[in-house]
Amino acid sequence: MKNNHESSRRGFIKKLATTTAAVAAGSTVFAVSQDSDTKHFAIQKRSYIGANDSINMALIGAGGMGTGDTITALKVPGTKLVGVCDLYEGRLKDAKNRWGQDIFTTRSYQEILNRSDIDAVIVATPDHWHQQISIDAMRAGKHVYCEKPMVHSIGEGPAVIKAQKETGKVFQVGSQGVSSLGNEKAKELLKDGAIGELNFAEGFWARHSPGGAWQYPIPADASAATVDWDTFVSNTKKRSFDALRFFRWRNYRDYGTGMSGDLFVHLFSSLHFITDSFGPNKIYSSGGLRYWKDGREVPDVLLGIFDYPDQTQAHPAFNLSLRCNFADGTSGNTILKLVGSEGAMDIGWDSVTLRRNKNFSSDDPFFIEKMKQAGTPLSDRKRILPQEEYTFAAEKGYMGGPYDHFFNFFHAIRTNGKVAEDAIFGYRAAAPALLCNDSYNNDTAILWNPEKMQLIKK
Repeated sequence: MKNNHESSRRGFIKKLATTTAAVAAGSTVFAVSQDSDTKHFAIQKRSYIGANDSINMALIGAGGMGTGDTITALKVPGTKLVGVCDLYEGRLKDAKNRWGQDIFTTRSYQEILNRSDIDAVIVATPDHWHQQISIDAMRAGKHVYCEKPMVHSIGEGPAVIKAQKETGKVFQVGSQGVSSLGNEKAKELLKDGAIGELNFAEGFWARHSPGGAWQYPIPADASAATVDWDTFVSNTKKRSFDALRFFRWRNYRDYGTGMSGDLFVHLFSSLHFITDSFGPNKIYSSGGLRYWKDGREVPDVLLGIFDYPDQTQAHPAFNLSLRCNFADGTSGNTILKLVGSEGAMDIGWDSVTLRRNKNFSSDDPFFIEKMKQAGTPLSDRKRILPQEEYTFAAEKGYMGGPYDHFFNFFHAIRTNGKVAEDAIFGYRAAAPALLCNDSYNNDTAILWNPEKMQLIKK
């Protein structure tokens, strides 16, 4: 791996030197703008191929995430919404008001799957229904876009993988950043040796609002008459109707997967895409319920520590630290940072910021000449130099990661191609998130074989 790393590092230095020379000469090919500390570069937005035929889809689970997904999916040319399924009558009425009175609505997802005019479904239900509906949909001949995490518990993943393999249907997990320009640029930079040899990564989500902490509004008409509660709990513990559990399901372990399943899984997905990693082999988490003491069963502050083993063809061993705080009084955003031996990069869905220490020592004639052209001749005298920063941002008009993820999904359906996040990828991203919860609940470190996707007994 060291030889490959050295080769990619030298290649990146050549690219950087060429780009720096172009910027110094006032080129607009590479740079959008430049100041004394930071150079800004455009990530070229992709060209989209127009649709040749129409894909009819249905939404199963019409809450906030499902509605947002559908709005985005319908922006992709050649898509049409045919049906909507939800267990709450109010959402079915809202769907008709939003998308037309002629769409088919039902409380039963099986009625959606039985329709021959539906090609694909978006599964945006609470997590405890992801596995069953996804499998049933593929077995019914439907392509599936399933919201993250792919499954509710660690034991559910293999059955989804099996169904995808046996049916041959397109199955995409909805961690939308995976298809983004930001993730793609970060993957390219890492491969080119931009940060040297990866040794550490960290990520966080910060929120400070009732909605961000899952205190979703409860409709005034919520009742056993307007909600099909019996179906909602039919695959878990039976309880009397509880509007809080139905509409704020993320707060309860029977239905949701906590902070890790909702948010850490995005970071795992992006990290695994960028590094080509299978995942960690050791997981430990800690946290607690510090602020939102509203009867929820999951923490509102969560920390995770993960060991990633050497994966010879992809990356060296490295460590990952993740955190999430729902009572963060200082910020309200997210970040994924990769740190290497020669630099680091902060990764978003539409931008990447690369930071490197200015060390231009090299015996490469090409590099020396390019730095001279840039007005930065090399000398033997060592200097104290500020850190160099490069920001790569998507061009104006970029449709965004969520759009790209759906375009990826529908394009795969039309071409019988591959998606960015199939069942195996989705399970490898979900597994450490779910095991993070198991570690927290059992107060123990957990060992995992990320390649074989199996628990390791201590």
